[in-house]
Order: sequence, then structure tokens, then C-alpha cells
Amino acid sequence: MSVNKNHRILFVTLFLLCLVRAEAQFHYDPDKVPKKAGGLYSKALELAQNDDFKGGIAILKQAVQVDPQFEDAYLSIAGMYGELKDYQAAIDNYEKAKAIDSAYFMDYNLPYSINLAGKGAFDQALVAVNVFLTIPNLNETSKKAGEYRQGCYRFALDYAASHPATGYSFNPKNLGDSINSEVSEYYPTITIDDNKLIYTRRVHNFNEDFYESDKVNGVWRKSISLPGNINTDQNEGAQNISQDGQWLIFTGCNFPDGHGSCDLYISYLTADGWSAPENLGDSINTEFWESAPSLSPDKRDLYFASRQPDGYGGSDIYVSHRLLNGRWSSPVNLGPVINSGGDEGTPFIHADNQSLYFTSNGHPGYGGDDLFISRKGPDGSWGKPENLGYPINTIENEGSLVITADGQTAYYASDRADSKGGLDLYSFEMREDIRPAQTLWVKGKVFDLKTRKGLPSSVLLTDLSTGRVVSDLQTDETGNYLITLPKGKDYAFNVNRRGYLFYSENFPLSKEQGDTAFHIDIPLQPIEANAAIVLKNIFFETNQYAIKPESGAELNEVVQLMKDNPTLQIQINGHTDNVGKSADNKTLSENRAKAVTNYLIAKGIAPARLSSRGYGDTQPVADNATPEGRAKNRRTELFVVRK
Repeated sequence: MSVNKNHRILFVTLFLLCLVRAEAQFHYDPDKVPKKAGGLYSKALELAQNDDFKGGIAILKQAVQVDPQFEDAYLSIAGMYGELKDYQAAIDNYEKAKAIDSAYFMDYNLPYSINLAGKGAFDQALVAVNVFLTIPNLNETSKKAGEYRQGCYRFALDYAASHPATGYSFNPKNLGDSINSEVSEYYPTITIDDNKLIYTRRVHNFNEDFYESDKVNGVWRKSISLPGNINTDQNEGAQNISQDGQWLIFTGCNFPDGHGSCDLYISYLTADGWSAPENLGDSINTEFWESAPSLSPDKRDLYFASRQPDGYGGSDIYVSHRLLNGRWSSPVNLGPVINSGGDEGTPFIHADNQSLYFTSNGHPGYGGDDLFISRKGPDGSWGKPENLGYPINTIENEGSLVITADGQTAYYASDRADSKGGLDLYSFEMREDIRPAQTLWVKGKVFDLKTRKGLPSSVLLTDLSTGRVVSDLQTDETGNYLITLPKGKDYAFNVNRRGYLFYSENFPLSKEQGDTAFHIDIPLQPIEANAAIVLKNIFFETNQYAIKPESGAELNEVVQLMKDNPTLQIQINGHTDNVGKSADNKTLSENRAKAVTNYLIAKGIAPARLSSRGYGDTQPVADNATPEGRAKNRRTELFVVRK
């Protein structure tokens, strides 16, 4: 990433000071530089003005061989190494210059400090910038630049003090020739299984197109231009693929149907590739700038950056919600906890749907755009953003990143020393304290039990401990669904469609359950006499029949089923395993079934529509010889008596 424009201008100003500064009281006198060395110096500056820093350095090294006391040459070598982000080489040459004449060097303590900070030596950087700020009669621009860097270095030292070393090693790995090329690649986005990567590539030096790569046996295949009708002669970029790989929302600038300079568009995966882009409409897009979309895993929330005038700074993060009719609501600013007086951008909502990563130059950080995380609280509000820390954040501008569902691996773009050309895509291991929740997922197809035809349905995931709905999504038109399961909680999983009994499943993820994703095809039973389902989220204490509070979500599904079907009559059946006396088991099962019907009656369901029966251990559905089998036999069933 490049340095902030204003700071770059300041650097260039300081860089060129060496041409004009000649104060008699200093030991070093640029007017006494040998003519040959001066000629080499001028040639090197010409190369540097055309961004040929390596060529300029080579010539300047010749100049200091002619005149080993040529301080301006060492300062310029240092400046060019700084542009190449070879911080240590820059530091070495600044120190050579300082050793020649420390008084002449005073103005260069600022760029010297920046390179020290680039190397991570924030304590030394703070000393250097403090020296710089002692210069008498500093102009206001230089003073502000020094004070800005001073604040960054103090932040870095405070952050290090409050985050003791854990042995974490930041070691980004270039994704290699299958992904990266001699031009820039950036803005990575991945599907939930981490097997498809879509990114932006700058082609022909000006056009931006999408490319994709599939991971096979852990290796990324050679990337190809995204198939279909999505890439055009216009600039497409800053994209986000839905977790199921079916939608791509992206930024299109100066499109004929645009509302402003840059708008958000959507494309759908079809049998022929990606569909032609569709503008998301004037509920989201304005006459201002919209960019950097990130879609929540349930496809219900769309986060993005916009420069609307009602924000808190230049660019703010907003969220829009998908309505039941498929349209998007008016965007809502995420507020002053997330947004600052500076620029916030590149939001990424993780598969856990509760960890939001974004960039900001308004919250305290290391300089330029830093990466932050904010976590959603139980009440749905966003927590105070936390800086991801050094060395993930640096003195440069950091860009977007995405993180795999397990929370361990991040992808981002950078122009590190091993870049193939321009920006390349890299992966690195996330530090543990800034990881999102490890997230599993379940996917499959909902269909009619009798006809086997796919059914568009509602899929609901509920946190059993709080009763809060974690995800509420709709399958596609053929019944396909994907829903994420953040680990660390227990969930009720229900699938509903009018005219059918709902489907019930339980995912106990508060304890370690491995890293396996689930594939569950769901046959829904039409509501008819003798149809039955197991209610997997009704819980009792061992040998007790009082209903546990976490059963509420499932019981309320039954209440809603009865209200939606006012002539429906059901019987609640209780079953146990074979532990203990059969007579006791029968009594327990009867009491449990009765407890459920009493709950339904208390919720307004007419007693005449309800009955209950306990079968004890007489109707096992699994082998009672194993704990897993006994758990399946302990169940509560809903049986349809009359439709």
C-alpha cells in the first residue's frame, strides 16, 4: 500500500530540501561536493522522478564512492529505499548521513522516524520525531506531520504494552503464479468452503475485471476470467461473493445506468456463468459514491462504504437489509462507534455474522488506513473497534481482507518484496485474539417428502441460550440453502413452509464438535393425518418433566403451526430410553408429553385440539446399547391426529 498522499508530498518536499540547503555554520557544505559526484546526483534524481528508484540508488552509490562525505547522496539513497519499503536499508543510509553532520540531518529525523516505524522500531521512531519537533520555527505543515507521526508511535507503543507477546508470527505467503501476475491483483473474496477465490485484476493498466480460481486438493488452480456476462469494458471491482457462491455484489463506476460515480451491482451464477450486472437500485445507490460491499452469510444484510453527506466523515460504513419482497431497505449508518471523522471502508462481515472488519484512518492507529475489528453484542449493537495491531497494520495504508470460516486464515492484497508485480494476493494466519468465531455450516436441499420436488422455504437458526434468532433466510427457488453455525453456542434449526410440518434439528456447538460441515437434505411432510415429526429442541433435566427454558424457541414453532392451521389436531408423544424401570419410564414420558400440551394451552391453543401420550421405552428408534442410541430414543414427537 502507498503512504498517505499528504505525507508523500511532505516526504518529497523534505527529499528535495537537500538541493537548496546550504547553511554556513554546518560542517557539511553541499557547495563543496565534487563536480562528478554532483553530476551523478542530478542524474539519479531524474531517475527517481520517473519512479526508477533502483536505478537512482545504483547511481547514488557511485556518487558516494567519489565523495564518501556526500551527505545529500546518503539522504537521497535513504529516501529511495524508503519508497521501495526497504526500511532497514533506508535506516542504514539515514544513519550514515547523520554521522557526517547531525545538525544538517535535523530536518530528516521525520522520514528517518517513519522508516524506523516501518521496521517496527517504534521506540526509536518516537525519539527521532521528538528531535524533529524541537527544530525552531517549524512551518505548520511540518509541525502537523511530526505531531501526527508522534501520536502514531505512541499508539504503537501503548498497543504493544497492552498486548503481551504470544509467539505469534506474521508471515504472509504469496498465493503464487496461479493467482498473481505482473499486474496488480486485489480485493479477494472467498466462498464459505474456501475453495473458490474471486478477485479483481487490473488489466491493460486501466481496466478492472474479475478473475476466479478453484482450490483442488489444497492447491489453487490457474485463475481465469470470470465466465458469463459480468466483465465489461467498464471498471468492475471491489466485489463480494455470497457464502454459497451464488451471488456476486460489486462496485461499478461510471456505468450507463449508474446513479452516481460508483454504484453497487449484483450478478447471479447461472448455468452459463455470471449474469449481466443489475443495479441494486436507488434505495442503496445515490448520486454519491458507494463501494466495497460485504454480504452477511444469510444474505439479509449488506454492508458497504458510502460518501453520503449525512455521515460522520469522508467515507462511512452503512448497512441495508433485504426485505421480504427481495428489495433492499434504505441504508442505515452504523453510527459513531464504527464511523469516525476520517474515512472508514472495505467492510467484511465474517461467516459468524458477528465479526465486522474494516479499514479506518480516523480511529487511533499506526498511520494511514489501519484494519479494525468490531464484534456484535447480544443486543445487536457493535462494540468499540479494536486495531488489529502491528505487524498486520503498518505505517502504510492497509486494504481489504477476508477471513476463512474457521477464523484462522486471512487473505489480503499487498505489494511486498516478493510481489510478482504491483499488488499481489497473500494469505496469513490470524492472531488468535483478533479471530472471528470459528464457524461451521450446514447446507442441503428442502423438498416435498412425497413428490421429491424442491420447496422454497424459510430456514431459521436460533441461539438456544438467549432465544435470539441468529439467521433467518429463504432457500432459493429450488429449495437449496446454506446457513452458518458459529461455534461456541447451541442452536435450534427449523425449516418452515406453509402447508407442511416444520423440520427440527439441534446443533450443540457450545462444546467441541470437530470441524465438520453438515449436509442435510430436508424432506418436509405435508400436513395430513398420521404425519409425525420429532421435536429435537425440547429439553428436560434427567428424570424430570419440567420443560427447560431453552425449549421455548421450538415450542413457539409448534404454537405458530397450530395458529396457521386452525383445524389441526395433534398428539404429543413422549419416549424414553431403557435406563431404569419400565413403569417409571412410562410415567416420565407421560408427564413430559403432558407438560408440552400444558405449555401450548398456556399460549392460547384450545385443549380440544391437543392430546398427549407416553410410551416409555417401548418404541425405540435406535440401539439402547450406546449413549448416542439412547439419546435418540429420548424424544418428544408431534403426531397429526386430524388436519
